[in-house]
Amino acid sequence: MPNSAPHTKSLVIFDLDGTLIDSAPDLAAAVNRMYAQLELPIMPIDTIKSWVGNGSLKLVERALAAHKIDDAKALHLAHDIFLAEYARQTIDKTKSYIGVTQGLERLKQAGFVLAICTNKPSRYLPEILAHFGWVDVFELVIGGDALSVKKPDPTPLLHICETLGITPAAAIMVGDSKNDILAGQAADMTTLALRYGYNYGEPIDLMNPDAAFDDFGTLTDCILTYSHH
Repeated sequence: MPNSAPHTKSLVIFDLDGTLIDSAPDLAAAVNRMYAQLELPIMPIDTIKSWVGNGSLKLVERALAAHKIDDAKALHLAHDIFLAEYARQTIDKTKSYIGVTQGLERLKQAGFVLAICTNKPSRYLPEILAHFGWVDVFELVIGGDALSVKKPDPTPLLHICETLGITPAAAIMVGDSKNDILAGQAADMTTLALRYGYNYGEPIDLMNPDAAFDDFGTLTDCILTYSHH
């Protein structure tokens, strides 16, 4: 695999939505409850799924654009409604993808440091991590509003490396969307992609990650081949 040879890896940074968890059903339900409050027609879950990945404001902006609404005041109002609705039901229908909890345990047992870098607002993360039993799994969790920029900007990834005292060369970025791969490439990290997530309806392989996988178990097997001692 490119740029893995000279470096052993010790840190794995994961995206959250579409990578570790399938949160689209709850995100879509919150968008549709927002629509209902705004007296707008609801949209199918698969349509809403294609808007996920750049944080909540962008999701709501795309949701309004679908109804030809492009207005800063309307966006602000709709975003507040969405955030409240999503806070009300964050984990009702959200599931972790097959093999994720086992894979994370295997990586941790092998000595890897694990972190999360998500564009999801920080306020939702404690409930999600607690729900899946992942509170002690990750050394550091960075939400989309933790810094002044979010993925695809590499800053959050570099911030994680700096905070944990691990060089980007020793890090792997794992994600399902172009934001993850672009951020990882800009940070000069090995990038591994999962094909089952939400990449705006485009195959993630088009972003040229170092490798792409159909399931989390195979991804875990690959990461374990990067010796880290």
